[in-house]
Amino acid sequence: MRIATYNVNGVNGRLEHLLSWLADTRPDVACLQELKTPDAGFPIAAIRQAGYGAIWQGQKSWNGVAILSRGTDPIAIRRGLPGDPADRESRYIEGAVNGVVVACIYAPNGNPVPSAKYDAKLAWYDRFQRHADSLLATGQPVVLAGDYNIIPTDADVYVPDRWRDDALFQPALKAIYLDLQARGWTDAIRARFPEGPVYTFWKYWRNSFARDAGLRIDHLLLSPSAATRLKGAGVDRAHRGKAGASDHAPVWIELAKPKARARRSP
Repeated sequence: MRIATYNVNGVNGRLEHLLSWLADTRPDVACLQELKTPDAGFPIAAIRQAGYGAIWQGQKSWNGVAILSRGTDPIAIRRGLPGDPADRESRYIEGAVNGVVVACIYAPNGNPVPSAKYDAKLAWYDRFQRHADSLLATGQPVVLAGDYNIIPTDADVYVPDRWRDDALFQPALKAIYLDLQARGWTDAIRARFPEGPVYTFWKYWRNSFARDAGLRIDHLLLSPSAATRLKGAGVDRAHRGKAGASDHAPVWIELAKPKARARRSP
């Protein structure tokens, strides 16, 4: 089962890129971020023609998240992160596909530091940690996939010193990411590639992609029962290199089929 996350940076403006990626890689599940369209503008007809069902939560001009599944519609579980009824930003959607709970995440950026935006990012992550704990407690296979807007370590950024003042690289955010792992979540990319850079985002300017001056901010965290099934992971860098593509590359994992339970004799 291939599960991917892709910040498309405008689903309608880059629909051709999205459909090309779906055709080339055929993920079973695709989590999309930064749709930048209200619900009514989501291109569901084109996505269904490509062979995918979808659930989504849009927002005009900003944010927006969706879960696509090949050959079927995901079972919707929730739209929106619990814990703050006043939160109207489209940053979290959760569904089930073939026995796996999948959450699609687009965390706040939080810049500048300090600011009300940075404080709001910390508050959002406090809610996210609490909800992640509740998902762990179910014992189900769960994948938390998306754009976390966190650079976890110095190994995850080109020239770390240039990012010390950025909200993506603050000690408090890095500590949150480490704490999620300490609570039982597995960083799928680092489980497969424990050393060296594995970038998922490159800015558009200064020839960043060609120089490989990137960041790792798109992550897939796996619950214990999902982590035991991890058999592959990677980044679809070639799709980032296409003209007019998103500044993010798709990131994916492969999960093995669950082991069949041994039958007890009567």
